[in-house]
Amino acid sequence: MAKGHWLDPLARSLLEATGQIRRAPAPPKADAPETASTGDDSVERDLLALKLAQNPGLRLKNAQEVRQAAALGWRLDVNRATPADWLRLPGCTPTQVDLLLRLQSGGVQLSGPEDLQNLLGLDGELIRSWTPLLEFRWYGDAPAARPAALDLNRCRAEQLGAQLALEEARCRRLLQERSRAPFRDLADLQQRLQLPAELVEGLIGRVSFGQGPIGPELPRPPRPPASR
Repeated sequence: MAKGHWLDPLARSLLEATGQIRRAPAPPKADAPETASTGDDSVERDLLALKLAQNPGLRLKNAQEVRQAAALGWRLDVNRATPADWLRLPGCTPTQVDLLLRLQSGGVQLSGPEDLQNLLGLDGELIRSWTPLLEFRWYGDAPAARPAALDLNRCRAEQLGAQLALEEARCRRLLQERSRAPFRDLADLQQRLQLPAELVEGLIGRVSFGQGPIGPELPRPPRPPASR
């Protein structure tokens, strides 16, 4: 055959099909690196699936593994999660888990990532790395909107009623308990004051806990009229 058959795609394909010449290697695609990366991600995800099947309590190492676990269908129900569920998240500490479970045992629920971030004092990058796995299922009525935070260990007595709408008896009890020792967190507040879950839920993101009280410890009683 004439040498020009090398320029004829049909002739070349016939020679390749009959084995008379070698097939030319396929030219590299522009998106080859991306395809290879996708393949690597798939392999890593399959490997993670195998590890999770063997050890459901496996701790995820980083944000990438969190995304892979989410792609496999894993979820963390924030308001029903177990200690093992929480400790699977990268960067989640036993102290944070203890706080979450104490609030959960008191019936407190979280309504979204912002609640969780405020409660645990998480930085933005860490809460974003957890988000693909988090589910905020609400068991009951929807939460109400919340105003700005108030430091319960440093605020004045009148602020409790004005900003948090606490009943007078609860305000006095809070101040009495605060005079004994500052509150550590919401769970400590709930336990010491025996507060109902729905009230504590309304305080998430609205209160904080500083190092110690300032201002009057108790509301001052009215002064008696001067005797004549």
